[in-house]
Amino acid sequence: MEKVIAEFDVNYIQILDEHGNCDEKNKPKLSDDVLKEMYRFLILTKTFDDKAIKLQRQGRLGTYASMRGQEACQIGSVFALSKNDWIFPAFRENGVYMAKGVSAEMLYRYWMGDERGMKIPSGINILPVSITVGAHLPHAVGTGMAFNYLNQKNVSVVYFGDGATSEGDFHTALNFAGVFKAPCVFICQNNQWAISTPVREQTASQTIAQKAIAYGIHGVQVDGNDVFAVYNATKDAVDRARQGKGSTLIECFTYRLADHTTSDEAKRYRDENELKEWFTKDPITRFENYLVNMKIINPVLIGKVKAECEQEIEIAVKKAESAKPQTPVEMFDYLYENLTDELKEQRDKSARENKIITKTISGENSAKNAGVVGELEEA
Repeated sequence: MEKVIAEFDVNYIQILDEHGNCDEKNKPKLSDDVLKEMYRFLILTKTFDDKAIKLQRQGRLGTYASMRGQEACQIGSVFALSKNDWIFPAFRENGVYMAKGVSAEMLYRYWMGDERGMKIPSGINILPVSITVGAHLPHAVGTGMAFNYLNQKNVSVVYFGDGATSEGDFHTALNFAGVFKAPCVFICQNNQWAISTPVREQTASQTIAQKAIAYGIHGVQVDGNDVFAVYNATKDAVDRARQGKGSTLIECFTYRLADHTTSDEAKRYRDENELKEWFTKDPITRFENYLVNMKIINPVLIGKVKAECEQEIEIAVKKAESAKPQTPVEMFDYLYENLTDELKEQRDKSARENKIITKTISGENSAKNAGVVGELEEA
């Protein structure tokens, strides 16, 4: 005997197309002020990104992972979250950080190699950057399980790329999320490239969203360049989670318009015609066109927003570059709440050596001024 046990569908959501045409019936109910704020953060995200790449090329910033083309995935989703929800970013989510209140200065400090840039201000529920692909997904699920245990209505939200879906941590996380009905929202920014590996070589699935089905959670694919579609999908997912209906996997179908990082050269493996096609689907341009057509913004306001964002970013860079260097001792400060005896010993030793180095450098400079370098070296 054969019978159909179950049938599944994967829905695709688009509200705002690449020309700025909008499905008004399904558009989120957001005020004009909120729409303007979303637009400002989209511009700020792009401005931050453009400046970061320039800084890296000038040797003023380390290896950097651009988020160009994925702005709507970040801003559309973060606007659907509450203050008490917890966010687990990967390494492209600078827009999410800024929209939640982490300053551009701190983010630049991090990308410049200053780990203090990831000292998250009190009251902002977002974790530091996760460079290890996929490793942060189980943490997000565990946090969601803790919310259930504590009878809290908060939600954990985790961002990752399509490459992370090929990691075991992804499948472990979804399995736990399904079994324990964790209030967790998985946001996969499917930019179609895991460095130089295309999605088609990572999975035989037609979509990433359908992977949710195997774990008993909800899955949906959205136009990741449509800020309205991303907002609606995320809002629906967090509402479901708060109602005790479990997790959701959101596949934001988008495209990585830049190289994987500033150490990559995507033109060696990617078709330039494909890239040009995706530039016509730019998430910021379509949203800007919509807002102009609806007379919510105008060319004057657009120019003002862009100028203000550029000024904000320039100030952030100056502050980041003027920060005092870290000392070796600081590597111990945020390791554990209470250091072990062995680590205390290492910290004390580092502190002593650091003071000696400081005195030696200071002394050498003074000696040079006095013309007695030889005496210092003998000492």
